[in-house]
Amino acid sequence: MRSTALARIVVGAVVERRKAKSRWLDFVWRPVSVLVGIPSAVAWTPISEEGDATMFYAGEAAIELHRTETANYRQNLSSRMPVLWVVLRPIAANSAKPGFDLLTVTADPSEGEAMTDAGNDLVASVPMPAAIIETIDGSIGEHHIERPFQKRRLDRGEPQMPGHRSADQRDGK
Repeated sequence: MRSTALARIVVGAVVERRKAKSRWLDFVWRPVSVLVGIPSAVAWTPISEEGDATMFYAGEAAIELHRTETANYRQNLSSRMPVLWVVLRPIAANSAKPGFDLLTVTADPSEGEAMTDAGNDLVASVPMPAAIIETIDGSIGEHHIERPFQKRRLDRGEPQMPGHRSADQRDGK
């Protein structure tokens, strides 16, 4: 399927794996940051280890910017701390890779929040790097079109009894 994105920002995700303090889980995973560009490392390369926590380069993803979502991007950038949503999808326990695949990274708050609704995906927000803020801000400036809010009106019509035929239907019109 072809993307309709106006721009793509390639990023790498960094994920932390920490020893769990639970008898039901071995580890707790969480996205912690996004790197601008693609590191030379392969996905799931350990970056650092400190105590019971290990940082991994989880792989690359592309943030896609769409013309119709500029209002959402602007809302994100106008917050005190703009964020990106990183989505990790669990993989089979018998896989050679760590417990997740990097599914996507998005700057759209609506899309990020929608990814939290259902399923087993791990969704977390991370701070947006300054270079990505600049790129998104430029895209908003170039492509944003202010659309006034238009409240839809319901056509209430005449209330009718269930199963009641209108006069037009009775006359055969």
